[in-house]
Amino acid sequence: MAIEARIRELGARHQSLERAIEDEASRPAADAARLKALKLKKLRLKEEMESLQARTH
Repeated sequence: MAIEARIRELGARHQSLERAIEDEASRPAADAARLKALKLKKLRLKEEMESLQARTH
């Protein structure tokens, strides 16, 4: 089903962003603006996944 495939794709991107956030946060001079942008993207992906999941139920 197309919606389920999209949810899986978004989930993979969400995990990738999580790793990028962890990598940036672990740097000695973490870029606060970059962290904020990554976290915002991650949140938007989560919201889109939840919206799509609600459609499948």
